[in-house]
Amino acid sequence: MVATASQIMSNWVARTRFEDIPADVVAATRRRILDVIGLSIAGGETPFGKGVRGSASAWPGTAARLWGTDGTASAAGAAFVNGACSQALEYDDTHNESIVHMSSPSVAAALALGDELHASGEAIVGAIAIGNELSCRVGSVTPQQFHKRGFHPSGLFAPFGVCWLAGHMLGLDAGQMARAAGITGSFAAGLIQCWVDGTQSKFLHPGWAAQSGIIAATLGGNGVTGPGEVFEGRFGLFASHLQTAEPQPDFARLTLDLGERWDSRASSFKPFPVAHVIHPYIDALLRLRERHGLTPEKVERIVVPVAPYIVPIVCEPVGEKRRPNTDSHGRVSMQYTLAEALALGRIGKDAYAESSLRDPAILALADRVEFVVDEAMPGSEQFKGVVEVFARDGGHWVEVEEHNHGSPENPMTDADIEAKFRENVAGVLSDAQATRVVETVMAIDRLSDASALSALLVPAHG
Repeated sequence: MVATASQIMSNWVARTRFEDIPADVVAATRRRILDVIGLSIAGGETPFGKGVRGSASAWPGTAARLWGTDGTASAAGAAFVNGACSQALEYDDTHNESIVHMSSPSVAAALALGDELHASGEAIVGAIAIGNELSCRVGSVTPQQFHKRGFHPSGLFAPFGVCWLAGHMLGLDAGQMARAAGITGSFAAGLIQCWVDGTQSKFLHPGWAAQSGIIAATLGGNGVTGPGEVFEGRFGLFASHLQTAEPQPDFARLTLDLGERWDSRASSFKPFPVAHVIHPYIDALLRLRERHGLTPEKVERIVVPVAPYIVPIVCEPVGEKRRPNTDSHGRVSMQYTLAEALALGRIGKDAYAESSLRDPAILALADRVEFVVDEAMPGSEQFKGVVEVFARDGGHWVEVEEHNHGSPENPMTDADIEAKFRENVAGVLSDAQATRVVETVMAIDRLSDASALSALLVPAHG
């Protein structure tokens, strides 16, 4: 009998140890842990985050820390809350090809389970690296196919990575993990209808993924069964959600060179709290702004060539994108984001404020941002941006960003990621606390009990 993809993946997870993970993947995982903690703490201070934290009473318990608070919840509950808060600012890392936000659910789940199990730092880092890799692989079976059908890849694919992550930490055998993966198929979900009106449900997806993966692993470990062909079966994840896809799903991506080639290496950190495909356009436009002293009143129009796949994500419907209702609406708008970036000279943690969303000068400029579909632009394997500015005085400039800042080809430095973390936790953790967190995360794989990290995430006034 031919082994299913989930069986092969489960066998790999069951035999993989920390020492099998390449040093660069381990180093990247440490940086992802620091990034996600900071994002979750910052997101928890938003109205959305406060609402999510307020729901923690639905998962009572003391097993795991709610980051940035003195509260606790069950491991599954803390994974949900911390994971959801980590995407509130649309600031979490992305696997370029699949556009999966893999780290926010995996870090939230692993640290919550680590609190409950008093797991070692090695166990946590190894599990996150494994979970991230498998989330990326599941998402790469049919890249670019899910967004156009109204599904959020992170909500569909990340639960599987977390399932295997949790199975690894819980010591499940390969058979138990394969059952758990089958169960996860019934938990994977993620509609993006919220992009139409700017509501917040998409931000819940990393939380649901973190919680669902933990629960699926627990069920599988206790003998509950799930379908073996959860991916490739006739009613599996891809057949049921896509119906038809062009090109056809490449199921070989799930297991090809597993453990030898790490797809998660092709992932990007975010320097801007906005949909990742917009990032290279922001950098290109900000360079033109600085170089030529551009202001909204000097600009006749801005033209951006875009790959076809990003049009329904950040460019259309044009009316919605030029007049976002909320900050979350603005974060997935090419037109509005470029207008705010040029007007204010930045897109930072404080972007998409209500005053900016209603600013006549910014909105008028958003009306002058035009996109053109360019088949020559690369797909999601490379986030490239081209910005063409026409000035009222006849000036005309073109700027290209070949690879988004934060990608392996154009990386953020450790100092960049630390600065981002410090900005995100400012006002919640003291400078001294932030320093201790940075030091602890950068040496997390040397901790015998990584729950010591969560103890550092209680506010000084808490």
